[in-house]
Amino acid sequence: MVRAVFKMMDSILAFINENLWLVLLAVNYGLVIALSFFILLKNKNPVKTLSFLFALAVLPFLGLVVYYLFGQDYRKSKIFEKKYFLDNERIKDWRANFKLDEEERDDFGETYGEGIFKVYKLLKNNQKAVLTFDNDVELLINGEEKFKRLRDDLRNASVCIHMEYFVLFSDVLGNEIMNILMNKAREGVKVRLVYDDVGSNIANSMKRKMTKAGVEHYAFMPVLFSNSTGKLNYRDHRKIIVIDGIIGYVGGINMAKRYDNSYDNPRYWRDTHLRLRGGAVGSLQSSFLLNWNFASNNEIEIEKAFFPKEKPQTERPVAVQIAASGPDTDWANIMEAIFSAISSAKERIYITSPYFMPNDAILTALATGARSGLDVRVIIPYESDSWAAQYASDSYIAYCLESGIKIYRYHKGFIHAKTMVIDDSFSTVGTANLDYRSFSINFEINAMLYSKEINRQLTEVFFDDLKACEGVDLVRWNNRGLVRKLKESFSRLWAPLL
Repeated sequence: MVRAVFKMMDSILAFINENLWLVLLAVNYGLVIALSFFILLKNKNPVKTLSFLFALAVLPFLGLVVYYLFGQDYRKSKIFEKKYFLDNERIKDWRANFKLDEEERDDFGETYGEGIFKVYKLLKNNQKAVLTFDNDVELLINGEEKFKRLRDDLRNASVCIHMEYFVLFSDVLGNEIMNILMNKAREGVKVRLVYDDVGSNIANSMKRKMTKAGVEHYAFMPVLFSNSTGKLNYRDHRKIIVIDGIIGYVGGINMAKRYDNSYDNPRYWRDTHLRLRGGAVGSLQSSFLLNWNFASNNEIEIEKAFFPKEKPQTERPVAVQIAASGPDTDWANIMEAIFSAISSAKERIYITSPYFMPNDAILTALATGARSGLDVRVIIPYESDSWAAQYASDSYIAYCLESGIKIYRYHKGFIHAKTMVIDDSFSTVGTANLDYRSFSINFEINAMLYSKEINRQLTEVFFDDLKACEGVDLVRWNNRGLVRKLKESFSRLWAPLL
């Protein structure tokens, strides 16, 4: 009997050895079939579902790896669910202690119109986003303007510096900023830094120097070990700096040499950032502290110095609402706010986005707005920094042009700004791209600006950028080659994963 069992096992092993590829394929597709039922039962976005099913079906083994790295839904899972409920309680405590709501006014709807009022109400109901009216807002065009202002602000810090970045490199610019942080820490300023572990590249020697100097720093969701590689998909795409609780920075410009055109970079980089003073800085501070607690796994003691009662001296105060979004929230806050704003537009919509892969809701809102007579214009890069994103983005152009949306491709360099201007009184500047990843996957943060003056400035910037753009003609665009069209269509299938 035992001999028969061993003989049968030898036969099975011999068969597997002789037909190893077929056995592996059988195991692969067995897992694919089981996983396909699991994916279908989630009842998620059909486009994203089909993208994963397609990958699993046509890419043996690789499809399983892609799904493991990018397909697992950590939204509302334990790791983020805990963070979400803790965030809500902390926000309540902070508002009670520091009265962050005290600047809200009852006449907002009358001042800015019913449509824009709905954007404010949506964010307030979704995430208790505070609207403050006492802000001084400075528009910073490109890295050379941002870093010039930032260096001075960092050197003048006296209490605390809080920094959260998707990209922080140990290059000439990144090292300069980190050296400033270390100098301030040695002076007794509390310096806290959160950097995304996938987007950033900081030398281990620099990390050791920062620790020795007193800079507290943590990687956001590290992916150094195999048991955490499934978290690769959820990244901290935010760019936040809060200095002494008084000055805040938010926008699209990361912390590396290539984002500053004063350096000898191979490509011109066009981007937009904001420098804020006023009540909105408290909201940026809140967002930073929540992610700090999450990244450090150490609940920070909230100090009054984090939320100083200081109003800026400005002749033109701006109403600002900070919208944070990510897999730790019940709703796609930034996407819903953008959709609401687009739907409320009465005259014009001007958008600049480096990655234009809108979901169906945003695309339909833009198309119906254009067909109803609105002036809808979108600036995208002529050449992206990602070939897959380039082709996927280009696949939307024909539909947009047919709907009356004007598409312009920026050819001076790479345009990385993430801005939108609606009519005369609403605009947004932040970290969120017009794509699936920013809307549903990454941690993002945008400043919602309710101001005619800021709209005027951003409109001037938009038309200045148009001078370096080439308008896309529908007839010429439709005559592009078949191979290119196939590349676009194939890349579009992967748009939810890019």
